[in-house]
Amino acid sequence: MLSNSVSISMSDDDSNEINRIRSTRTRRKRKKPGHRTTFGELPRYLLRLLLRYWILLVLLLAFGLLLFESTRIGTKSANSEHNQLKKSPDSSGNLNRLDPTTKVIGGVRQRCLKLLPPEELEHLDILDRKDSTSPVKKLVYLTGTDSSSSHVRGNGTRFNLFTGNQSFAERETSFQVTETVSVHCGFFNENGGFRIEDEDKMFMQTCQVVVSTCAFGGGDNLYQPIGMSNASTQKVCYVAFWDDVTLATQEAEGHKIGENGYIGKWRVVVVKDLPFMDQRLNGKIPKMLSHRLFPEAKYSIWVDSKSQFRRDPLGVLDALLWRTNSVLAISEHGARGSVYDEAKAVVKKHKATPEEVQVQINQYRRDKLPEDKRFNGKKALSEASVIVREHTPLTNLFMCLWFNEVVRYTSRDQLSFPYVFWRLRVLKNVNMFPVCTRKDLVNSMGHVRKAKPLEFSL
Repeated sequence: MLSNSVSISMSDDDSNEINRIRSTRTRRKRKKPGHRTTFGELPRYLLRLLLRYWILLVLLLAFGLLLFESTRIGTKSANSEHNQLKKSPDSSGNLNRLDPTTKVIGGVRQRCLKLLPPEELEHLDILDRKDSTSPVKKLVYLTGTDSSSSHVRGNGTRFNLFTGNQSFAERETSFQVTETVSVHCGFFNENGGFRIEDEDKMFMQTCQVVVSTCAFGGGDNLYQPIGMSNASTQKVCYVAFWDDVTLATQEAEGHKIGENGYIGKWRVVVVKDLPFMDQRLNGKIPKMLSHRLFPEAKYSIWVDSKSQFRRDPLGVLDALLWRTNSVLAISEHGARGSVYDEAKAVVKKHKATPEEVQVQINQYRRDKLPEDKRFNGKKALSEASVIVREHTPLTNLFMCLWFNEVVRYTSRDQLSFPYVFWRLRVLKNVNMFPVCTRKDLVNSMGHVRKAKPLEFSL
């Protein structure tokens, strides 16, 4: 029987050779390149990766930087919009608020504006005061008839037919207080502008107490006064001055003047032929010259168009003038006290050019206006968005001088108020009321839209 197995003989040398080959294969298998990197080889390994993939790294870095910048810009834009909303608050949030403004005095919270109780306000009457001690008894307003003396609006100066061309010598004379003072005070020439219909003039001549505001160039909306007593409603005139641009703007929004000339409680007076290109300067006419517009009025209250008047007018006169024996009450500046600090702020906020501010401040320095933050015991700087005053020859003179300064220099009346207040030293009965009182008087709404500049053809 045959066997299927085959025997192969192998020598000792052959066996050793086979073991050597197997050992070599095992070592080669363990030494695969890149499988293990020692600590000493790490820098060279990273360098090889950097050389191979540097383009990809640059792209990733650029993408990351772009993503970071887009996120930062988005955040900045969102914050800017938020801040803008804070600066221009939603009018619906403040409109028609009657809650009092308070402050803590000596550990006790008190109201900033101390009005009489409602039942007493209903019985308030217009106080007729006679001041025999005033150094000024009579004002004579300078007028002119020569229509060729200057253009209606500007000829390299802001003086015109409306203001009269006041010389610097006349400016100095107007500050010299005597019993009878002659002074430029607007309405210099019948061709000077600021024309009012005869029907409106007749109404304005009937006012003994007036609350007034204005909006020229399609600026702010008209906010209805609130908080008045029935007695004040019958005894006080509410007059708003508009121009044709504001009239068109308001009518487009559905706010039309009624046949009786009113919108709500406001008698709206539409002014024709505004005398200045600068709408801010046009707004100073009803703000400062209420005694010229309302020749029979004994008292006036001015409210900037960005605010809603929310208190009883006779109660305000009682609180700010009668009980304090004052003839002028005006809101003081909350942030600054010195006119020179205010000048820097006006330039920084781009509310006037550096050149025109410098001209004004240089003149005030030559006149030795001190840097004091208080004059006659009162804060020197006024915010002037609310002005309450009795129409006396002395207060009327003060307002004329103030108006002439804003015509001669900048329209920023905060800059000229301290100067006039300082020079007219005989005006002492002034109530500079604090910010919290002003906040109690009005609801601040902020400006709604920018006023359009006056357009005219020569």
